[in-house]
Amino acid sequence: MNSDPTIDVSELRIGLYVYLDLRWFEHPFALSHFKIKTEEQIRTIRGLGLKRVRYSLDLSDREHPDETAAPAEQSARDEVSPVIAKALAAKKAMIERIRVQRASAARIENAFIVTASTIREVEKNILTKPAETVKSATLLVNQISESILSAPELAIHVMGDMAGGEELYFHSLNVTMLSLMLARDLGVPQEAVTALGMGALFHDIGRAEIPSRILLKVEPLTQAELHLYEQHCDYGVTLGKRLGFPPPVLAVIHQHHEMFDGSGYPQRLKGESINLLARIVGLANYYDELCNPVNIANALMPHEALSLMFAKLRGKFDPRLLQLLIRRLGVYPPGTVVQLSNGAMAMVATVNTGQPMKPILVVYDESVPRDEAILIDLSLESDLNIAKAIKPALVPRHVYNYLSPRKRVSYYFDACQGQEGTKK
Repeated sequence: MNSDPTIDVSELRIGLYVYLDLRWFEHPFALSHFKIKTEEQIRTIRGLGLKRVRYSLDLSDREHPDETAAPAEQSARDEVSPVIAKALAAKKAMIERIRVQRASAARIENAFIVTASTIREVEKNILTKPAETVKSATLLVNQISESILSAPELAIHVMGDMAGGEELYFHSLNVTMLSLMLARDLGVPQEAVTALGMGALFHDIGRAEIPSRILLKVEPLTQAELHLYEQHCDYGVTLGKRLGFPPPVLAVIHQHHEMFDGSGYPQRLKGESINLLARIVGLANYYDELCNPVNIANALMPHEALSLMFAKLRGKFDPRLLQLLIRRLGVYPPGTVVQLSNGAMAMVATVNTGQPMKPILVVYDESVPRDEAILIDLSLESDLNIAKAIKPALVPRHVYNYLSPRKRVSYYFDACQGQEGTKK
């Protein structure tokens, strides 16, 4: 990067892509590198005390800097000062927003840890202490569903590595959260939502009867192994009856692998003959298994998983539910690595379901420590947007580790109070 050409600040022009060699809090711009779009940006840069700045020929507009240079006379300091003061005030407000967002993220991480710990106890004790464990699970599901259903808006967060490491990824928690979100959008009545949440939480309970060598096998299963694995749906119903689960919960456990086109199992049910709650859980389950497979080397980015489900597999799912999932997670779901319109790389950290195309991003900036990473709320940035998603394999390793240190994608929800819910 140090081999980039430099230019005198008196020759800056609109269309030049510049790098400011200052610490992030020492300049008023959202990012330390960007394409100049206005004369006011030029005046602001000239007021920062830099004599020369680095620029990129490849990222700049076609004219060479010396061909269309702005007038060499730098604005007087007394003319620049008000501009700098205003811009720095805006930066100060942005830093305060980031502080609030970081505090909010810490609160949600803590809620996630508490919930995940409760689910760990539920999964550990369900067969040895059935009555009290079912009671505890029902209470948890009711608390989560009440929060999700009553909130004016939802913010969907991807959990970072603060959440306690990979052991706090829970497939059943992800499936429960995504299922309850879809139930909210469908207007599923409260009495059915509890059954949905319990079915989602215990959809794989029958796997307790499947040998670990099959559950943990990263190579493709043989036909005999696949046949045995598919019986976990029937085993789950047997266990569910023993635990006293009502019929709607048993239907979810039994049918969560049925597919809308009849290609699922165990009964090869088709279309609306599949229980609606099972269709919801089946969709959430399929999506999460694409993002978090047994062999993590085969994991898809959230963006890739949704694209695959819509482009090549859409016949397998209730079309109305698939559309809802895509609409609520956004084109760029939490956990997706993206390139911004100014060339910067970022990860989608939070999606507000009311504005799914305007997420909050964690931005890569080598001058900022990762635990102080820049957070940008696209709903507040009129000049910045997402250009495209980037496959993890195409992201430099140090950039990917900075943005997305966890191998597995875990979600949690924040119940927002009104339009500004994620910005308070």
